[in-house]
Amino acid sequence: MVPAGDEPTGGIRVTTVSDVGTAVPPTTAPSGPKDRRGSWIPTFSMISTRFMELRRRRGLMIVLIVVNIGIPSVFLAIRLIAHAVAPKSYGPAGGYVIYTALVAGVMYIFGFIVAATLGCTAGSVDLTEGMFRHLVVTGRSRLALYLARIPAGLAIIVPLVAAGFAIVCAVCTLAAPTTLSYDGATVPAGLSLSGFESWAGAHADLVLCDLPSDGRLAVNIPCGPNGPVSIKRGPVGTAPTPALTPPSRAALSAEAVRIAKQDYADYSDHFLSPSVSLMIKSGLWIELEAAIGLIVGLGLASLLGQRTVSVILMIVLELVLTPILSTAHIAHLINLQRGLVGLATAHLEPASLPVPFGGGGGGAVHRASQLVPESIPVAICVVVAWLVGWSAIGAWRMMTRDA
Repeated sequence: MVPAGDEPTGGIRVTTVSDVGTAVPPTTAPSGPKDRRGSWIPTFSMISTRFMELRRRRGLMIVLIVVNIGIPSVFLAIRLIAHAVAPKSYGPAGGYVIYTALVAGVMYIFGFIVAATLGCTAGSVDLTEGMFRHLVVTGRSRLALYLARIPAGLAIIVPLVAAGFAIVCAVCTLAAPTTLSYDGATVPAGLSLSGFESWAGAHADLVLCDLPSDGRLAVNIPCGPNGPVSIKRGPVGTAPTPALTPPSRAALSAEAVRIAKQDYADYSDHFLSPSVSLMIKSGLWIELEAAIGLIVGLGLASLLGQRTVSVILMIVLELVLTPILSTAHIAHLINLQRGLVGLATAHLEPASLPVPFGGGGGGAVHRASQLVPESIPVAICVVVAWLVGWSAIGAWRMMTRDA
């Protein structure tokens, strides 16, 4: 008997399928690593590649180092040498005044410009060097290729800004003056309101001649370039003229105390050296400004496709448009002015620093009197909108650009 499915056919055995309806199990493909080239999240290798490409641009790196580290270091080194050679002619190299000038003047403005230059380079280098098509054919997500440039740029600019800022903090703290110079007068530092009034009453001549006042003095005291001028009396035995009659010491002290009350708010913003809290807030503030410059420059260069025009537009924004629109109160454009990122970062500035592009002393009250009014929550929203908006614009342009 021949088994089912086996029939002899001329000596050749043929095997038939007994159950035609039985499904044949599919062949399992060999397992391997999943292809993540289409993911929009940049990998560490993509970020490190972008970082190496930017770091190898020697001219750009030299500019970044010179502006963020070189300029503050050279300035402070010259002041240290000058004070060591001629201490009576040149004041101490550090101190609160030098600190505020370097942070709000040099590192804030020029740090933004060089960070924007780095961002513009990162956003246009693939197009200008003809490498964009080669990146596209690799199959990598264009969004991931764009987002990888943000951490790569931050990894360059953040340490450079931090290094320059650390040098400024060290010199301004260790080489600070031992006496406070307030509006040209030598004043004890850290006095309370009552202490400042007591000092003013005891130094009425100095207060009346050197400290700022509203101009409505209740006493008549002649002041010269070096303080009060002695009143020249007539011959012995004759009384001085009524116009030159010197006021009493009590009247001078009372007027000096009144001026001290007016000046105390401004005086309390002056210190021998920057405090730790001020240095921490200032460091975070200028790092934020550098990050804004990098991300906005990256998005603008990706949109335009070239670096030179993007850098020029960023410089115009920082040095021309921001100072004008942040301090000029234009009634019909007030809401548009509040959308300026430079005005927003100025309102986020630590209270003890002066207005970056408006000059004047420090203090939140003084800054609010110069800048276009804007609340802190609105300023935070404006900064976030600029960061997210320009990142979205740059990513969209890169995803829709022809390879």
